[in-house]
Amino acid sequence: MRVVIAGGSGFLGTHLTEHLRVGGHDVTHLVRRAAASSRESRWDPYAGEVDQSVIDRSDVVVNLAGVNVAGNPHSSKRAQEVLESRVTTTDVLARAVGRVERPPAFLAGNGISWYGDHGTQQLTEDSDSRGDAFLTTVAREWQAAAEPAAKAGARVCVLRTAPVMDRSSSPLKELKTLFSLGLGARIGDGRQFFPIISLRDWVGAVSYLAESRDVSGEFNLCCPETPTNSEFTKTLAAAVKRRAFLVAPGPVLKVTAGRMSSELLGSLNVRPAALERAGYDFKDVDVREVLAAALA
Repeated sequence: MRVVIAGGSGFLGTHLTEHLRVGGHDVTHLVRRAAASSRESRWDPYAGEVDQSVIDRSDVVVNLAGVNVAGNPHSSKRAQEVLESRVTTTDVLARAVGRVERPPAFLAGNGISWYGDHGTQQLTEDSDSRGDAFLTTVAREWQAAAEPAAKAGARVCVLRTAPVMDRSSSPLKELKTLFSLGLGARIGDGRQFFPIISLRDWVGAVSYLAESRDVSGEFNLCCPETPTNSEFTKTLAAAVKRRAFLVAPGPVLKVTAGRMSSELLGSLNVRPAALERAGYDFKDVDVREVLAAALA
């Protein structure tokens, strides 16, 4: 396959690229500087510019571009950058895909926060989106930006990604350090569900969707058995051979974490039903397996 990836130099994009190239696929990165090789193509999403010929020749286009959500949670400027970086890149690529006579597949990055807080209710891709939490509203606009590709007849897969666990990247990199120092803490009452996925399952699932020509729609990228925050805390503490006695109180987080507090305190009991129906076989099905793979 000929695969084009926006955001290919990021953590997830780097690992996906390596996996696809090892599998014999031709991968081109869209970059916002002069192309350094034939494996790169310059684009400027904020000016609406992308080399249409690169999209025309592709079999799959993947968008993983977007400003990191980490940063000052109280900054309105940062929040706007997070939103615009996702919506703008998705819109430019969706329209480029839609201009192709026989459109390539479009794998559009998104977040598991699309659902919003649902308490203990189990969520599948058929569930609704609730509330006005920051990343929930971002995910709604992010998904809507992919519609031009779907309207043009492209096979579109929306990647509703949960936090990806790997010791070399956020959030586990920072959490491992804290827990190793005995500073691990349960968030609030710990009963809220916290979807996660191992890096190897995220890469495996996205590659599976890229190669599967007959599947489309929304896909939850999370492990099949979603843990609560309390279960995650206990499992990580045990993995680093420490005990986690501390508690980060909900009212304090609402002040310190600002617009991101709902992402920490909200509950998303999500199941990857569409991936399971599509035949993807998870390597890491629960929090113990996800963290074991991530910390190996």
